[in-house]
Amino acid sequence: MSQNKAGNSNASKNESMNEGAGMTSAGLKPVYFDFDKSYIRDDAKAAMKANADWLKVNAKVKIKIAGNCDERGTKEYNQALGQRRSVSAKKYLVDMGVSSKRISLISYGKEKPICTEHNEDCWQKNRRDDFVITK
Repeated sequence: MSQNKAGNSNASKNESMNEGAGMTSAGLKPVYFDFDKSYIRDDAKAAMKANADWLKVNAKVKIKIAGNCDERGTKEYNQALGQRRSVSAKKYLVDMGVSSKRISLISYGKEKPICTEHNEDCWQKNRRDDFVITK
């Protein structure tokens, strides 16, 4: 029985880590952005379509799109850029038939990196939108 409790505790920790940690909920996939850009890249369109398809099948699920940036730029600039990224993803999902009422937005700017090295490979991982199921 203590093993079950430990397993549930770990599951709860993993769930809370999902938000803003470069992870997503359920079958939802993150999308990545170019430096200083907020448009959905061609290589992210398949992930966005898969996210829209999953949301259509799971019609009662609400999500939060969390915009993230790399460490470069001011806190204020990155907050705004993260917001533009989440707005862009929301618009894309709405254009694919997902109700806007099911989608909330947040920008973490550069506050929740998943990689802390100072190079382009790492920065690319931090320039993302995460899709998190909300209750």
